[in-house]
Amino acid sequence: MKAILWITSLFVSVVLSKPRCRCLHGDPCWPTEEEFVQLQSKLSQPLIRPVPPESACYPESNPSGNCTDVQANAVDGRWRSDQAGSMQSANFETFVFPNGTIEACYLNATLGFPCQQGSVPPVGVDARRVEDVQAAVKFAADHDLRLVIKSTGHDLLGRSAAKGAFMIWTHHLKNITANSAFVPEGAPESETYNALTLQSGVQWFEAYNAAQENGRSIIGGLSVGGSVGAAGGWIQGGGHSTLSPQHGLGVDNTIQITIVTASGEQLTANAHINSDLFWAVRGGGGGTYGVLTSVTYRTHEITPLTAAVVAASFSSPAVKKDILTEYLKLWPGLSDAGWGGNLALSSTDFNLVLVAPNVSWADTNATIDPFFDFVRNAQPDASATTILFDGFYSFYQSFFVSGEQFAGSSGELASRLLPRETFDHPEHLADVMMGFQESINLVHVGGGKVSEIDPDSAGLNPAWCKAIAHMIVASGWLSGSTADQIRAVQQKLRDDLAILESLVPGGGAYFNEASLYEINPQHTFFRDHYNRLEEIKGTYDPKDLFIVAEGVGSERWDPTLNCKLY
Repeated sequence: MKAILWITSLFVSVVLSKPRCRCLHGDPCWPTEEEFVQLQSKLSQPLIRPVPPESACYPESNPSGNCTDVQANAVDGRWRSDQAGSMQSANFETFVFPNGTIEACYLNATLGFPCQQGSVPPVGVDARRVEDVQAAVKFAADHDLRLVIKSTGHDLLGRSAAKGAFMIWTHHLKNITANSAFVPEGAPESETYNALTLQSGVQWFEAYNAAQENGRSIIGGLSVGGSVGAAGGWIQGGGHSTLSPQHGLGVDNTIQITIVTASGEQLTANAHINSDLFWAVRGGGGGTYGVLTSVTYRTHEITPLTAAVVAASFSSPAVKKDILTEYLKLWPGLSDAGWGGNLALSSTDFNLVLVAPNVSWADTNATIDPFFDFVRNAQPDASATTILFDGFYSFYQSFFVSGEQFAGSSGELASRLLPRETFDHPEHLADVMMGFQESINLVHVGGGKVSEIDPDSAGLNPAWCKAIAHMIVASGWLSGSTADQIRAVQQKLRDDLAILESLVPGGGAYFNEASLYEINPQHTFFRDHYNRLEEIKGTYDPKDLFIVAEGVGSERWDPTLNCKLY
């Protein structure tokens, strides 16, 4: 009898310890067509059946869609954001099986591979109202579906896609409201802000236009075409801007949010109501606490700025080392002065765009001219100049409205936030940077105002308070690459990550632009905020409906994020 009880107990233990897995497309538990019809009755738009946009070019002999349009626009970020099945990084549309088989749909149909669904979710909701989001969240929760949230697909960790998942597409939530005397819900009437409220489908080019039309400036991200979403993953990761050294990060300029949580309820959160959720969403990671439906940002007066631009092609490694070292000596002082910008460094080229906000042309020249002279002496054919703008919007129009784009390519990256002490040894930092085979970006979005804000005021990675630069190392691969070729690139990025870690031992990283191979993502992205973030997630999402790669709670799930381990 004891043996029978022991066997029964063992059986129950095994059953209870079996991982709980999400329901995926193709599983017996997947909702029936009748259940999808019931969902459809609650929506303002027909259910969408996303496919890779490149599928229009298949079959090669008789394309099923407008292949010419796809080929003409495949690298355009705005165009890709308008396609439900498109990711800005095409590798996140693909799926690599453990045995090395790749399921993908390549733009180049002549490669000879079939067009397949890959990691593009096969069904989703095109949300045009908050009620659409609520219905979709409840449906996903009721059926225990793998859920992904997508606005523009600008996600460098692939959090907007998953094979066999159910998608909530927020791209068409486009309302923008300006209010020169905005009072947060629950706040005293005397607490007012000149603010802009953006629904979660608004992109930065739209937000910048709206701010300018209202005679204001807003802190936001920069990309060619302005296609990044302004009220989704950007703000939930922290949200950096070239104006952050002057005005703080996106999270520091957020007044209020609205968000649909796992229960299907839309909550308003700010410093006065649901303040714990407000704290967590501001930097605690996208796709983790719910579906953002709007963000209200404070706006700022339009002030002039001066851009300092340098372009140099190195005649030798020694010249590269000299120019780079001199620049690294210069940067901490510029950071303290509130300057922002970006340095793009390759094996042959040095391309720098700096922004001196609310600094006169004369003062900018006085500050930067010694470096300009150094560059011209080291590399006589280098270009170095300053340009005066009447405000951020005209700077954005000049540098980012149009230009070369790289959307639709495949690649990943590694990154670290660099604290001030990293710059105490500029020769060593230059050697490390020159040692990377890949291109590097040194993004100047820290220091200044960012370092002055209480690091515990938001769920944001506290490493930001000491960072004066954000270093990114990126690499990619061609369409049609084998799994072994892709893994070789990924391994090189792991090696690069180890170098970055040795440069900043125990350092932090910006969650939106980071590696998928962090050994301890809880520390790297959230540090001592992690336990509180996890507690808040447990309050608003007790069943882990919202799980993303390396996000809060992800360690409880298997590498696919489909099966919960404990």
